[in-house]
Amino acid sequence: MDEYVKIKNLVKNYGDVCAVDNLSFSIKEGEIFGLLGPNGAGKSTTINIVTTLLEYDKGTVEAGGFDSVKNREAMKRLIGVVPQDIALHPFLSAYENVCFFASLYGLSKKELKEAAKKALDFVGLSDMAGLRMNRMSGGMKRRLNIACGIAHSPKLIVMDEPTVGVDAMSRDLILHSIQVLSKEGATVLYTSHYMQEVEEICDRIAIIDKGRMIACGTKKELVNLVTDRKEYEAEVKLPADFDKAAFYREVLSLPDIKDITLTEGDKKPVLVIATGLEFDALMQILRILDKHGIHVKSVNSRIPSLDSMFLTLTGHDMQTENHAG
Repeated sequence: MDEYVKIKNLVKNYGDVCAVDNLSFSIKEGEIFGLLGPNGAGKSTTINIVTTLLEYDKGTVEAGGFDSVKNREAMKRLIGVVPQDIALHPFLSAYENVCFFASLYGLSKKELKEAAKKALDFVGLSDMAGLRMNRMSGGMKRRLNIACGIAHSPKLIVMDEPTVGVDAMSRDLILHSIQVLSKEGATVLYTSHYMQEVEEICDRIAIIDKGRMIACGTKKELVNLVTDRKEYEAEVKLPADFDKAAFYREVLSLPDIKDITLTEGDKKPVLVIATGLEFDALMQILRILDKHGIHVKSVNSRIPSLDSMFLTLTGHDMQTENHAG
């Protein structure tokens, strides 16, 4: 895939405060790219620069081959923005809102009608086209926010916390719509404080802190930065003639086994086997358990969550309040 967005050595200062400090990353065409960071990390500043809303001090920003300084207007036409705050006219209908925002990109009346219908259908609001925004639920407003940002068929879509405050059904619909946009060829820059969302839909993830790049890659690549192991935890029932030494020997004969512990005592027996990240040992372990007459009540594979990786890499928890940054 070609690189659609290229950010190189980006610097933005607010007086004596450096909000973005020599930041570089690229986004591939058709990719959903997650941008994460604690409050004050520089996410909002970076997004405002990418969307040409904010000037910067040093570096280069390109999208679709256009430079944000030399080809500002051409680059702006490529971009659709779904802001964190609801940016809609309260007394206009859903259809009128979409038409208004799409008209800013120079669509003709015929194009506006078709674009608005398509965008509302895409976010599941066709039946609500005539409903005023101020009579909509929170989830409907969020979906309309997306419709207004994509009606002009942008090649780059910037989504800043698009699911804040919505119900589970609306969140699922929004996430699905983002994945569809990507499959249809749009490039998506996505920010969220909901780690599960980022893990679910993002192809790659960048973690920034204090305006600097901390880590960037797929979830698997980020996991590799913080650990070299995964664990299988199983609640088990042991046979009366269980030979612990023989069982341990056979498990340890598998490649890339790092550790094995069996907790017995008064509690229910729990077996924990640690392996290398690349070794898919579950089926082999289950066969050995069966061979030794060990009944498995439950089993889970444990690798670091994005939350724990974020904490390890930045020293901060992701916060769900005060989303400035």
